[in-house]
Order: sequence, then C-alpha cells, then structure tokens
Amino acid sequence: MTLTTRLLTPETWDDFAVLVEANNGVWGGCWCMGFHPEAFSAGSPEGNREAKQRHVVNGTVHQVLVYDGDRCVGWCQFGPPAELPNIKNRAAYDKGVEDPPDWRIGCIFTNAKDRGRGVAAAAVAAALDEIKRAGGGVVEAYPEQTEERPPQRGAYLHTGPEELYARFGFVRVRKTAKWRWVMRATL
Repeated sequence: MTLTTRLLTPETWDDFAVLVEANNGVWGGCWCMGFHPEAFSAGSPEGNREAKQRHVVNGTVHQVLVYDGDRCVGWCQFGPPAELPNIKNRAAYDKGVEDPPDWRIGCIFTNAKDRGRGVAAAAVAAALDEIKRAGGGVVEAYPEQTEERPPQRGAYLHTGPEELYARFGFVRVRKTAKWRWVMRATL
C-alpha cells in the first residue's frame, strides 16, 4: 500500500463523497460535520452532506484526504477552534481550559477495509505538515485512551487512539472523560 495525501477541496470532493457514501455517510450520516459550528443541525444525512460541501466550496474546512492509488481511504480533519468549536465532553473541557489552542484535530476516519494499514498515521502526519505550513502553533487533539482499558466491542475511535498522537510528540494535558484526553503539541 502506497499512501499519498491531498487536501479536501472542490476538486477532491467527489473522492471524499465516494468514501463517505461507501461507509453509510459515516456514523449514519455525519459527513464529518460534528466538530463544525453547525454540527448536525442540518437534521439529516443529506443536510449534513450539503453543509459539508458548502464548507468545502467556501474554504471553511481543513481536511487531509489519504489515498491508496486513486482511491480515497481516509482523512484527518483539523482547523482553528473557530472552525471546529464542537468537541466531545465540552463542559469538562471548559473547566480546565487555560490557553486556547491555535489548532484542533477533530475527526480521523479510515475506510473499514483499510484499517490497520497506516492510514490514520499518514493522515495525522499530513495534517501536522499543513499546520506547520500555515505557521504552526499549539495543536490539540482529543483521543481516547486504549491502553489499560477493557476491549470496546464494535467501537470506532473517531478522534483516534492516544498512542497515535504520542508518536507525533503530543502529551497528555488533562482528562475530559473516563477514557478521553486533551493532548497537545507545539509545532
């Protein structure tokens, strides 16, 4: 498997859409909208699709797509907090916030048939490269702890596992839920 990356743009929209549609809209129709300001307010998978496409057309989305050849197999969503204000466990997050980050990594997705092949790592690496190109700063991620945790049957870690971010120099800052951490790195 030779992985390459490209940004989600109007030119790569169809590749993204094919992957999302092949995976039931991702989590039943999310279309990677959960972190955006309007979240799921569109009210339907079709509404989420339209909202995501508007973000792409308007340039209000930062997302790296991962390809195996010509086939899009995953992505990593990132952006400044104003672009991605919605995070899980928000009340717990707000209690411990000191300095807001410059960037957030939101959602990571890998096509089910391509998991375990380095797609998520390639996506995060490319997102961090894009953040560096944009000037860098403090980057936050909100992964789930998988070590010392009971197996999660059927679970998908949509924000990624903690050990993935540790590979890129992220460190734990604080917990926001039993198995979820705020992790930070400075680029």
